[in-house]
Amino acid sequence: MPNPTLSDVAQAAGVSYATADRVINNRGNVAQKSIEKVREAVTRLDYVRNVAAANLSRKRVYRLAFLIPKGTNAFFNRIKHHIASVAEQMSVENVSVDVFEVSAFSVDGLSDSISEFGQLDFDGVAIVGLQSESLEGPLVDLRSRGVKVIGLVSDLPREHRAAYIGIDNIVAGRTAARMTGLAHAGQAGAIQTFVGSMDARDHTERLDGFRAVVSEDYPQLDVLEPILTKDDPSFLYAQTTKVLTRAPNVTALYNVGAGNSGLVAAIGNQPAKRPFCVVHELVAHSRQALIDGHIDLVIDQRPDIEVNRAFTMLRALIDGRDLPPLPDLMPTIYVRDNLPADPLNQKTKDQN
Repeated sequence: MPNPTLSDVAQAAGVSYATADRVINNRGNVAQKSIEKVREAVTRLDYVRNVAAANLSRKRVYRLAFLIPKGTNAFFNRIKHHIASVAEQMSVENVSVDVFEVSAFSVDGLSDSISEFGQLDFDGVAIVGLQSESLEGPLVDLRSRGVKVIGLVSDLPREHRAAYIGIDNIVAGRTAARMTGLAHAGQAGAIQTFVGSMDARDHTERLDGFRAVVSEDYPQLDVLEPILTKDDPSFLYAQTTKVLTRAPNVTALYNVGAGNSGLVAAIGNQPAKRPFCVVHELVAHSRQALIDGHIDLVIDQRPDIEVNRAFTMLRALIDGRDLPPLPDLMPTIYVRDNLPADPLNQKTKDQN
């Protein structure tokens, strides 16, 4: 028996072909009663939507967008560069991509940007998220317009997005703590932590994971209250210098966010006082800091893979397909001995 067609579904549901097409392809402007009839017919006939044929017939263009924090953050510059590379490759598949920059760590700024974005004509958006109830209204409105929303790198309020693309940041923080604990070899010490913003879920989860492992397995270590940095390199430079100068009991530094060029510069000025040091993201200056011996460990989340997954996930959501099974994205640990020859192919060193 041949596979049922959309015409078969329309006839079984007692609606027009155009109405069945609108329901199947989520195009709106259909009465709820007709939607229920079409869905019942789809189930009864075991109809399988041919996404490729539907897209071809409608000359489907996937209109995607990314909301990324603005500034000189080397990690997000790395992400924007990869988005541009993928977008160029996918343009032949009728995928259009725009990148919008939003104020870093500003809940109000992100809320306003999401609200403004809802007035634009896009099918899906990946957002580097923050955690705040004030984001929920704009996200609900955005999704009610049919826009598919995913969190990227740092999650949004979970009930208001379709998926999250990123590493398990609790695992990343626990990994940093494990390596820091092992480095102390049973000796007592104090760990100074730095956090960009407590509104960023990736930052708070890394800190929570770090604290949990130290509490469970390294009780001789004291995790000091985090210094809030807004990922500002100059502020991190000043605070790191102060720690190295005034806190001789500090035996380790852990920065859960960015701004590491400031931290590295401060350590370079006082190398004899350098504690064990863990940071996140392999970019030009953190790679060089490993080589120079200014830091010990970089935990990288493979943003190229995250961006690739974001494209795949958004297209699946827009097509109404089941989300593809994807293995957990595990952070990569880099020390000076296992660095790739040229991981970023950067011609100039970004300032973070």
